[in-house]
Amino acid sequence: RMLSRCLSRLSHSPLSSLRALNTYCIHPNEGLNAEQKEIQNTARSFAMNEMRPHMAKWDEEESLPLDVLRKAGDLGFGALYCDVEYGGSGGSRTDASVVFEQLAMGDSSTAAYMSIHNMCAWMIDTYGSVALREKHLPSLASFEQLASYCLTEPDSGSDAAALRTSAVRKGDYYVVNGSKAFISGAGQSSKYVVMMRHEGEPGPKGIFCLLVEDGMEGFSLGKKEKKLGWCSQPTRIINFEDCKVPVSNQIGGDREGFNIAMAGINGGRLNIASCSLGAAQMSVDIAIDHLKVRKQFNKPLADLQWNQFKLAELATKISASRLMVRRAALSMDENSRQKAAHCAMAKLFATENCFEVVSGAMQMLGGYGMLKDFPLQQFMRDCRVHQVIEGTNEIMRLVIARDLLTKPTALSDA
Repeated sequence: RMLSRCLSRLSHSPLSSLRALNTYCIHPNEGLNAEQKEIQNTARSFAMNEMRPHMAKWDEEESLPLDVLRKAGDLGFGALYCDVEYGGSGGSRTDASVVFEQLAMGDSSTAAYMSIHNMCAWMIDTYGSVALREKHLPSLASFEQLASYCLTEPDSGSDAAALRTSAVRKGDYYVVNGSKAFISGAGQSSKYVVMMRHEGEPGPKGIFCLLVEDGMEGFSLGKKEKKLGWCSQPTRIINFEDCKVPVSNQIGGDREGFNIAMAGINGGRLNIASCSLGAAQMSVDIAIDHLKVRKQFNKPLADLQWNQFKLAELATKISASRLMVRRAALSMDENSRQKAAHCAMAKLFATENCFEVVSGAMQMLGGYGMLKDFPLQQFMRDCRVHQVIEGTNEIMRLVIARDLLTKPTALSDA
């Protein structure tokens, strides 16, 4: 279904601004099947025609392009790996990773928000009741309504199990009190997937999940934050003051919230790594074109050996990052026992290396790289966010180390 949507849209999309995928020295479709290559082409066409021309404007005006999101919904990009019965595209995690990589080449900030929206849709689809899925997923899949993920609080971030927002059941409602911080999409979203504590019960087992809808009694928004990166998507604190949420809006069981959060974040880390990959790829493409045209000392910059060596290093980092990301996506698709570690590795490796790639590409442009007329400075700002979001990279190291220390080694079997 996703492929049919993509091909229908692709047949009506101008491709004049598209560099053919097979001309890339760092080939982005290696290992993909024919259907995934078609999806990749469609996502790239959409990114280049609908997103990249407006990337700087959205960044400067700090505006989320709702009309463009709805066009993305027409392609099936609003619920990429959700059930087709409720409007989802039924794609794999590899499909989604490929899409987000391409979308990030057009605008890394908006693509990253789209990945968060998809994570919320997946949580509702996977853990929500049939009634919740029927009510909310079609409008999320089309981007007619937007969703935000709410885990972090003003006093708890990396230690997610320490969250304090609480809910007490009173008849057919939960009464919620507390706050959530750094909520992407807040103010534009109408659905908020919120992790909270069940009647003060301590520890991870006391956490459960509610779908809070904009306009519910006791729900309010804080001021819009001014940020270094991710400027196209609004970020706010959200507050609950005796907020009444129907019991029917519960997602999953009473003690399942922490596990739901962690399962969602695995995919979120994969998606954010994919967005870093797209930003890095586009940055190197821009740098290559600049090196071929810009002359110094009576010859193109591309002829200078230092630039050639540096370009080779950047290309290697992109290729290695893509391999890590694709392995993590496959691990998710296969529901591997190592999927959490693989997603953490991909997020750690790709976000750090791709940030270095963007910085290296900026250096090749010299003074032009500092200008807001060129997208490299925005890619750099957005990629810096990726090292913090969906768990800081310090936490990624902790996840990986714990996985290593709890698995048997070759010597253990000897």
